[in-house]
Amino acid sequence: MTKMADTATNQVGNSYGEANDSQEIAFDLGVFVGDLNFEEDVSSDDISLEGLQKELEECRNDDVVANILSKGTKLREYTKGVENNLRQVELDSIQDYIKESDNLVSLHDQIRDCDSILSQMETLLSGFQAEIGSISSDIKILQEKSMDMGLKLKNRKVAESKLAKFVEDIIVPPRMVDIIVDGEVNEEYMRTLEILSKKLKFVEVEPMVKTSKALKDVQPELEKLRQKAVSKVFEFIVQKLYALRKPKTNIQILQQSVLLKYKYVVSFLKEHGKEVYIEVRAAYIDTMNKVLSAHFRAYIQALEKLQLDIATSSDLIGVDTRSTSLFSRGREPLKNRSAVYALGERISILKEIDQPALIPHIAEASSTKYPYEVLFRSLHKLLMDTASSEYLFCDDFFGEENIFYEIFAGPFAVIDEHFNSILPNCFDAIGLMLMIRIIHQHQLVMSRRRIPCLDSYLDKVNISLWPRFKMVFDMHLNSLRNANMRALWEDDIHPHYVMRRYAEFTSSLIHLNVEYGDGQLELNLERLRMAIDDMVIKLAKTFSKTKLQTVFLINNYDMTIAILKEAGPEGGKIQLHFEELLKSNTAIFVEELLLEHFGDLIKFVKTRASEDPSSSSERPITVAEVEPLVKDFASRWKSAIELMHKDVITSFSNFLCGMEILRAALTQLLLYYTRLSDCIKRIPGGSALNKDLVSISSIMYEIRKYSRTF
Repeated sequence: MTKMADTATNQVGNSYGEANDSQEIAFDLGVFVGDLNFEEDVSSDDISLEGLQKELEECRNDDVVANILSKGTKLREYTKGVENNLRQVELDSIQDYIKESDNLVSLHDQIRDCDSILSQMETLLSGFQAEIGSISSDIKILQEKSMDMGLKLKNRKVAESKLAKFVEDIIVPPRMVDIIVDGEVNEEYMRTLEILSKKLKFVEVEPMVKTSKALKDVQPELEKLRQKAVSKVFEFIVQKLYALRKPKTNIQILQQSVLLKYKYVVSFLKEHGKEVYIEVRAAYIDTMNKVLSAHFRAYIQALEKLQLDIATSSDLIGVDTRSTSLFSRGREPLKNRSAVYALGERISILKEIDQPALIPHIAEASSTKYPYEVLFRSLHKLLMDTASSEYLFCDDFFGEENIFYEIFAGPFAVIDEHFNSILPNCFDAIGLMLMIRIIHQHQLVMSRRRIPCLDSYLDKVNISLWPRFKMVFDMHLNSLRNANMRALWEDDIHPHYVMRRYAEFTSSLIHLNVEYGDGQLELNLERLRMAIDDMVIKLAKTFSKTKLQTVFLINNYDMTIAILKEAGPEGGKIQLHFEELLKSNTAIFVEELLLEHFGDLIKFVKTRASEDPSSSSERPITVAEVEPLVKDFASRWKSAIELMHKDVITSFSNFLCGMEILRAALTQLLLYYTRLSDCIKRIPGGSALNKDLVSISSIMYEIRKYSRTF
């Protein structure tokens, strides 16, 4: 069929384009239109030429139409040719169909069979679709039922869980009853107490229990168990508390290894046996109060046997103790007397703050005695350790901090009683200052431990120590202000024992104030310094000779400076003050020493050496006036220097200080003699004295010789 269609198309195409040889032939469409003839049976009324011009314009560009018109062929003839061709094609197509009729029949049968099969499949699929719709509906119903059943199951599980918990919380197992009633108080018993406590709280607090009928059956049994448990643990804990009263019991070990294991017993009593808990609490407070009070009282009594008395009310800086009766001082070693004013090894107590407390019977066995600050530190070290342990135990065992203060009311009273008996009789200012520093260190220790239980007590002790120290210090100060000069005076130019006491006392307090910078103490030391200045000057004036007065002052000032330097490299204002006094008195002594041996020479140099010999003055300097001075110096200057050396050696206690003074004196002598030599050079005829003048180099050599001796 396709082949026949192609043939017809080719025939038509060939009839249109036979004469188109090599070029296109132009044509006028209007010429051909005029030649058109219509059938005679077609009237002019039936033909409409409307739109003809437009169609002609459209066909103008058509190749086939243009080809036909260009040949001049009549349209009717051309139409007939086309019809003939189409008829032929139709006949050929029919023949083709006839030839393929068997195939078409077979194709038709196949199509019919396919339609039948597809119809069956359609029926089958329709059935499947209906069944699937029904299954989907069933699945949806099942899903809804499943969700409903899941929700019911969840609700039942929640109900079961609550009911099971309710039953578990309210039921009283026989095993628990047996343990509470007949069991021993041990770890299992305490675990059972915890279970009983939960049940008691559940019955009291849970609102759903109060509406439950089970409460009527269970509550009486729980109450009986509560009463039995409270009674049993009360007897148990009281028995443990009585063990604390046994002699030689290590309280801390008993608390940590025994009582703390049963601390839940106290918690149970606090929650479910308030009245019994109050009894237990009171019993513990009473027991520990008595036990600790007895321990501290015994410890204090043992410490008192180890006390070394340092000072009495008469041991003051400005009091003469030389005339004291031998009977009153015979018991005290001489080395203890110096400890009244000198710090010495007593400072080491501040380095032993964290050392364990003294064990009295060991110290007593060795017959060792200690200053009171050592006993004071030991007592308070024991107090700190005991208080820290008890405070932490009370907080852990009872869950209360206030119980500590009730327990320690007794020990505090025992210590206060002891301290109040010691403090009014304490005249050891150094010991009091050491105790003040010890308390400060103990406060730091408790602060590092972060335990506040002794804050108020340590503050109270510190507040009581300062007024006592101030009172004893003022006693020393008044002893200087009111000193009896006749009783204190000694016909001795060496350092006075009162000045040594002052220097040692001041040095000790300065040393103890180095790390603290206490301004009030510095003011008190300044007051003491002013008092000693007045007193030492009064003592110096009791000497008849000015030179002896100066030597006395130099010796005392030098000794004071040396002792103050021991307190530190920088003695502060007080040391500087005495250094200035030493310097001024040294200058005075040098002048007095030189005047004693070279008086005429020094007077001449001071009065006449600065004059000009060539000036027209009433009394000019002459060789005759100077010559005796020159010859006198030349004849005895070495012996005079030797005498000065001996004088210095015997006058000054400190050899180095004496040598410094001698060197200063010789240097000043050299200056005077140099001025004299310069004056002689200006005198007319003074050159005649050159043979008697001692050379400056000779004097320098002699000075260096004495300088080498130290």
